[in-house]
Amino acid sequence: MDCYTADWNPLGDEAYYRKLDLYSMAWDIKEAGLRDCLVAAAPYGGPIALLKPKKEKSPSSRPVLHIYSASGVHWASTLWKNCPAVHLGWTASEDLLCIQEDGSVLIYSIFCEFKRCFRMGNEVLQNHVVEAKVFHTEYGTGVAILTGANRFILATNVDDLKLRRMPEVPGLQKPPSCWAVLCQDRVTVILLASGQDLLLLDNTSCSLVTLPGMNPHAGSYLRMAVSFNYRYLSLFTDTGYVWMGMSHLKEKLYDFTCNLRTPPKQMVWCTRPRSKQRAVVLAWDRLLLVAGNAQKGIEYHLDEDSYLVPELDGVRIFSSSTHEFLHEIPESTQEIFKIASMAPGALLLEAQREYEKESQKADEYLREIKEQDLLPEAVRKCIEAASCEQDPEIQKALLRAASFGKCFIDKFPPDSFVETCRDLRVLNAIRDYQIGIPLSFAQYKQLTIEVLLDRLVLRRLYPIAIKICEYLRLSEFQGISRILAHWACYKVQQKDKSDEEVASAINQKLGDTPGISYSEIAARAYECGRTELAIKLLEYEPRSGKQVPLLLKMKRSTLALSKAIESGDTDLVYTVVLHLKNELNRGAFFMTLQNQPVALSLYRQFCKHQELDTLKDLYNQDDNHQELGNFFVRSSYTNEQRIEGRVASLVNAVDEYYKAKNEFAAKATEDQVKLLRIQHRMQKEEDKPYLDYSLHDTVYNLILDKNHKRAEQLYRDFKISDKRFWWLKISALAEREDWDELEKFSKSKKSPIGYMPFVEICMKHHNCSEAKKYTLRVAPEQRVKALILVGDLGLAADAAIEHKNENEMNLVLSKCTAASDSSVANKINCAKAQILKK
Repeated sequence: MDCYTADWNPLGDEAYYRKLDLYSMAWDIKEAGLRDCLVAAAPYGGPIALLKPKKEKSPSSRPVLHIYSASGVHWASTLWKNCPAVHLGWTASEDLLCIQEDGSVLIYSIFCEFKRCFRMGNEVLQNHVVEAKVFHTEYGTGVAILTGANRFILATNVDDLKLRRMPEVPGLQKPPSCWAVLCQDRVTVILLASGQDLLLLDNTSCSLVTLPGMNPHAGSYLRMAVSFNYRYLSLFTDTGYVWMGMSHLKEKLYDFTCNLRTPPKQMVWCTRPRSKQRAVVLAWDRLLLVAGNAQKGIEYHLDEDSYLVPELDGVRIFSSSTHEFLHEIPESTQEIFKIASMAPGALLLEAQREYEKESQKADEYLREIKEQDLLPEAVRKCIEAASCEQDPEIQKALLRAASFGKCFIDKFPPDSFVETCRDLRVLNAIRDYQIGIPLSFAQYKQLTIEVLLDRLVLRRLYPIAIKICEYLRLSEFQGISRILAHWACYKVQQKDKSDEEVASAINQKLGDTPGISYSEIAARAYECGRTELAIKLLEYEPRSGKQVPLLLKMKRSTLALSKAIESGDTDLVYTVVLHLKNELNRGAFFMTLQNQPVALSLYRQFCKHQELDTLKDLYNQDDNHQELGNFFVRSSYTNEQRIEGRVASLVNAVDEYYKAKNEFAAKATEDQVKLLRIQHRMQKEEDKPYLDYSLHDTVYNLILDKNHKRAEQLYRDFKISDKRFWWLKISALAEREDWDELEKFSKSKKSPIGYMPFVEICMKHHNCSEAKKYTLRVAPEQRVKALILVGDLGLAADAAIEHKNENEMNLVLSKCTAASDSSVANKINCAKAQILKK
């Protein structure tokens, strides 16, 4: 580390830049180089796509699309059989967008698997694509097209395609010399250059732009670049003048003039979060220039064609043989490693080195830091500097220094130290040549661990993803379960193994891991055309609610019905049954239900409320005459309005009950038919409502209407019991207050119900005098009760004494509550005393 600062290059007084070696590229592209290829590299250490041109010696050959990791490891390739491509770009989810001359955009996975295609409209098809750019906003990944008619068309989100045709640029006869997509106040606009003029295209208009602080002799604009975060804008003119400012076009940062007048092949921003310096990197064939807030820039001479990839905190530079990272050196690193630095972090690093040498200088350095009360600051700076380093040895040295300093601080919070150690182990693992994701610490924090795991899964690097989850102790649902589910979905696509082998391998690996959905894996298998494998996988799914929908989708309805019944979820059974009803013809549907009694029973319940005709067909098919009889009875009262239809329905019910050998139900229904006909006839003759009354209510109402003959006719025809008829009649006569008829009826013959009911019914209607007429006819054992009921306590006492019944005497005595009843009470007490003497 003695020559650690040898590759530091100053830009101005405070900023230093360096190039770190990331990889020696594994690819073999020296023959064609990068010069003639369409190149696209995804940010955050993402993959690289190259569309190589066809070989000139072989006119029939086609271009080849290759996709590599950031370390140059070849992942996949495919022959380009489509229209010539104009531009390549990557989405935020690492899908490759291939924009063609005809305006169609093909989307490929990182393994060259075609996913889908969309078009940018008929106008683009007619005029072709001259230039295209892929950009990123808060709404998603967008595509901007410049057509042969010099018109711009935008799609701000390729996942929710809404094409936007920008206004025409007045007087624009040829393509602009340069243009860029800007985001202003959540609106996507286009800035374009035509000679020395800058024009801004928004949704409705085209306006001329004047940049603040622009040199009036700058010349014509040849290149423009927007920063990674879309906050900054730079422009290059034909005089070598570079303007740098804010993308809202209202503020200039600084400018720079270089010696070269030819436009650079690429111009990108090289910025670091929270840095005061802002730099632009310009690349020519063999020269790289870093320009910023300084009169002189930093020059790097290139040995071969290179390509620049802007990142959150720097620029990746790759060529046929190397892959490097150019970035501004963080302040913490500068403080520690700057020559002759006396910063606390530098002193702490020296103290730790001297401690390892067992030198007393370690104590001197520590004392110097402590005297300034800067030891916590020194530890923090060492931790921060370690996070910014790519070399594991330098990381270890800085972290050892931080650990050494922590020992001399009371209650130093260990979280930052532990988290940095943990994160650096993860970063060092994924920076490995075979994995090839050269994330910096700042990029890692911006990307988040969840997205990094998604990207490892996308690359099918399941073992390292699982190791990271275990090391970081992520929850199974957030980590391992999700990764294993992705692995299983990839596993089902392997056609070289049988369904049984694949299903068994997946189950052995996944088991009952929480958060795993076998139904989702089965759905993936079905999408790949492996229906039998999907069914086998569904056997491991414990939730029937997840099994059934996929089985229905696979047209395995019978199996779906069995699973729904096993679940005990009636709603699920109904779902399958109704699906079967729509899928099968009527006969096959009924036969399927016959084999599933539970489903058949539930469907009958459904039909009772929704489809009565279907219910009748079900009973017919089963020869279920009892239920058919019940069906006709219900139908008579719910569906039929006319009396003829109701009677006919009941007659059908009678037939079915006889077939079912249920004579009681048949006779009862016959009686009902008979009653309905009589009621209908009486209703017509009397012009009073009798229909739908019960036999009891019909007789009762006839008596109320003084229609005694018909009441007695019904009594005889329907063989109403004597007791029931007498109760009906005395109740109706009392309600009508026809006391003469009641007395006459009581004398017509001996009452089958006795005469106590006459007393009770008269008292119910508050006619005590009538009630007393029947007290003498009441049976002896009920006479006392009857006399008490009519309020004649004297006669009640006489009757009780005559019967010599102590209970009856006590009953009468309990009713003697008034003063006037004292003589009655004395009489009873005397009688009771005489009985006791005997």
